[in-house]
Amino acid sequence: MNIVEFPSVKPNNPNFSSGPCSKRPGYQLQSLNLETLGRSHRSSIGKSALRSVCDETKRILGLPDDYLVGVVPASDTGAFEMVMWSMLGARDIDVFCWESFGKGWLNDIVNDLKLESVNRYEADYGLLPDLSLANGENDIVFTWNGTTSGVKVPNGDWIPQDREGLTFCDATSAVFAMEMQWSKLDVTTFSWQKVLGGEGAHGMIILSPRAVERLESYTPPWPLPKIFKLTKKGKLIDGIFRGETINTPSMLCVADYLDALAWIDSIGGLSAAIARSEANLAIIEEFVEKTSWLSFLARDPATVSNTSVCLSVDASPEQVKEILKLLEVEKVALDIGAYRDAPPGLRVWCGVTVEKQDVALLVEWLASAYVAVVSKG
Repeated sequence: MNIVEFPSVKPNNPNFSSGPCSKRPGYQLQSLNLETLGRSHRSSIGKSALRSVCDETKRILGLPDDYLVGVVPASDTGAFEMVMWSMLGARDIDVFCWESFGKGWLNDIVNDLKLESVNRYEADYGLLPDLSLANGENDIVFTWNGTTSGVKVPNGDWIPQDREGLTFCDATSAVFAMEMQWSKLDVTTFSWQKVLGGEGAHGMIILSPRAVERLESYTPPWPLPKIFKLTKKGKLIDGIFRGETINTPSMLCVADYLDALAWIDSIGGLSAAIARSEANLAIIEEFVEKTSWLSFLARDPATVSNTSVCLSVDASPEQVKEILKLLEVEKVALDIGAYRDAPPGLRVWCGVTVEKQDVALLVEWLASAYVAVVSKG
């Protein structure tokens, strides 16, 4: 049996989970501003903190002045369900999906909302559907980055600028890490625990003026629960976009998210955040290029995600599990197994809160772990 020599240095931070994602470098609970704890979220101090969440998100992302940002319940899932249930049905729908979450939205549209005028454009893991089939007369539903497949759209050029329908974009593992073409996005959702490593339970929605127009001109035929309602008497509940949340938020989670936004500012803003994530991917790209037993699940290099990096391993599913177990026991990498519905393999989070030196150390360990496991068999 070959004796494998493992690297002498381990990643400083073994947290490569794709959600919740790693906290920012240097994170400490003591650094949070906790003055809102124990106070009502409806108090002046509570509203001010929640208003800052909306305003700072808009500023750092560089959103157009007339776009709105709001905090809503139930993470990205709740946010996307809210916008689908509130706005879909006014037009035919083009749904583009190529991984678990996109297929979940398609299922909800067809089987729960029971909408019939739906065009389904699906692709297997590793591929994108034909985006050129998008019809500007229809509403378009898609994920910017497939969290469970590691396949992202390369850009928004395929979305008609003069569209009549709305675009509904689940951007939860893309925002703050990828260039977003906001002029092509009308309804965008994400969650704090992706990319910035925030705590869960809260979602964010970003609305264009055209999305607001839809909300105020269209009433869906189905009843909406209270936490889904974005309008009252035909008008937008604009307080949602000023920090007046629909339900009671965790002010601790709010403080945590504001800390993450302040960190983005401290490193140089959005462009620096995107550059950090791309630098992390570059390390894995270099490793894959020289490694015969490893490949990206994404077939087209232009679609490889720089956040949820999904990798195929030339090994049996049992051997992949053994590699993962070895890395976990050694506290080198935690939670990097492929998503349960995806093909067996690895999923390494390379978002902005991950340090590139940790990614570099991880791939060294991965090489040794592969030899140790596969040589046994």
